Amino acid sequence: MTPEVLWTKGLPADRWTALPERGTAASLRVIAWIAVHIGRWAARLLLYPITFYFIITAHAARRTSYEYLNRVRGHAPHRWHLFRHFHCFAATILDRLYLLRGEFERFTVKLHGKEMLHAQIESGKGSILLGSHLGSFEVLRALGVMQRSFPLKVLMDIEHNRNITRFFDALNPTIASTVIVPDRPDTLLRVKESLDAGFFVGILGDRVLSGDKTTQCQFLDAPAAFPTGPMLLAAMTHRPVILFFGLYRGGNCYEIYFEHFADEVILDRDRRAEDIQLWVQRYAERLEHYARLAPYNWFNFYPFWD
Repeated sequence: MTPEVLWTKGLPADRWTALPERGTAASLRVIAWIAVHIGRWAARLLLYPITFYFIITAHAARRTSYEYLNRVRGHAPHRWHLFRHFHCFAATILDRLYLLRGEFERFTVKLHGKEMLHAQIESGKGSILLGSHLGSFEVLRALGVMQRSFPLKVLMDIEHNRNITRFFDALNPTIASTVIVPDRPDTLLRVKESLDAGFFVGILGDRVLSGDKTTQCQFLDAPAAFPTGPMLLAAMTHRPVILFFGLYRGGNCYEIYFEHFADEVILDRDRRAEDIQLWVQRYAERLEHYARLAPYNWFNFYPFWD
């Protein structure tokens, strides 16, 4: 496949930014009150009618879930599989509430590859933590920031889904303060300062922001556009890259996988586009591996392959 890098503004790759936010601030407060004052069991019961509602009303997300599950499972899914996909997403959103409140005792979290992470911490050198919308990003943030397992900053868009972002930020201003907003004049400077101070900088590599460049990769047996920004950032900062995936395993169980990706992302000036595509393709292959490991955990509910 010939590497192709594109400007994506106005193209399908970033169409998720135009999707309306579904949750309201009032509904979030009601669910949070039930979760805190009655219990997780009651809030989890609510997830069933909520999931059913979104299955009925979120037509585009339902179609995308069907396409994704068809690809990752290798055969056409039944309605129950779509329901399980949406329900898994809703469960991780609910658990975010407890994680931000510091109620870690509610959960069993199994870490894979933590020795590699600790070795990087002991080196005192910052690294790029490259993740995705597979599973829970919040379980990693809570582990790093609230339990002080490792110093963490995150590069994150805060403009989309403002209601839910503001709601959760208000729950835990400490974690909210670790966010570095992309596309600001000082973004790259703040990232560099954080890395120089020994922080891990988390970034998600499977969703295109407006104005991003993309490259075409094979993902679940079909071409899809992935952003090149994370690889360009890694190349500019000359820092190691570690992959992470926080998989939700049902109930109160999570598994976090850390995986070495690169000591340094190097781009040859004479074949820059080709090198970028190769690096991003490597990331897409690892994302596919973990998506097949936990197929109901991928939460990009928008047309991804067209």
